[in-house]
Amino acid sequence: MSVESRMIENLRSALDPTHLSVVNESDMHNVPPGSESHFKVVVVSPRFEGDALVKRHRTVNLVLAEELRDHIHALALHTYTPDEWVSRAAEHPASPSCRGGSNAG
Repeated sequence: MSVESRMIENLRSALDPTHLSVVNESDMHNVPPGSESHFKVVVVSPRFEGDALVKRHRTVNLVLAEELRDHIHALALHTYTPDEWVSRAAEHPASPSCRGGSNAG
């Protein structure tokens, strides 16, 4: 099973999201083709009601602990309650361009 598939399965199971998007953004970075090392996760869940942003991120990090430990180099998180998601018109920030890591000038 791919890293992306495991992430989706684990997040669905743990957070019962009303919206979930897991995007492999590895191709935007200086990594070999086919890598699964850079991801963006957008998750909308009633479980986040009343939680500060840092607590939401900690929750997602716990759910994805194995993937973060063994596979993921970078993880962009966008976590919302259903009401927040509606107020944002179902939009999340775009990912910035890769700055090249150790290859940046």
